[in-house]
Amino acid sequence: MGQTVHRPNFGGRDVELDQILHRVGRLNYTWTNTESLLIHLIAGLAEVEKDVAVVIFLTLNTTRARVDMVERLSKLQRTPPNLRDDILALTSRLVREAALRNKYNHCIYSFDADSGGIQTIMMRIQDRRKEIKVGKTEALTSDKAADIDSCIARLEALNVDIWELVRKHSFPL
Repeated sequence: MGQTVHRPNFGGRDVELDQILHRVGRLNYTWTNTESLLIHLIAGLAEVEKDVAVVIFLTLNTTRARVDMVERLSKLQRTPPNLRDDILALTSRLVREAALRNKYNHCIYSFDADSGGIQTIMMRIQDRRKEIKVGKTEALTSDKAADIDSCIARLEALNVDIWELVRKHSFPL
């Protein structure tokens, strides 16, 4: 006899694992696509060819380092204040979305065999004064799914806004 397979229950309705993975995959794709636009900001602010900016971008191996580079270049005296302010506003939006993106890209997903509920297990050590904690779990509810969808929409809007700035200032494409 075969075993009964429990399907994940997500906010009171049955959902395939593929739907969860699709959502997280879409978040990751949208994030990566938007983060890569920092290449054009680096090229424009550093006044280098796009190929040089690609090398700089790839050499800086974290989002934080890439954002720091863009922000520091924008703060140079030669950058007009309005351009600096626009860039800092854009990078601030990107940084705000990083927490949710990191949460769902750096966790393990588990399934409750009885309820079918999906949980995230954070793959992070939480240092306390006299102890450590690992494996914080959180139920993946319909509200959490909506948070992911909202993050994707904000990243898509940010992507459009970065492209608009790149074109407005004739940064290398």
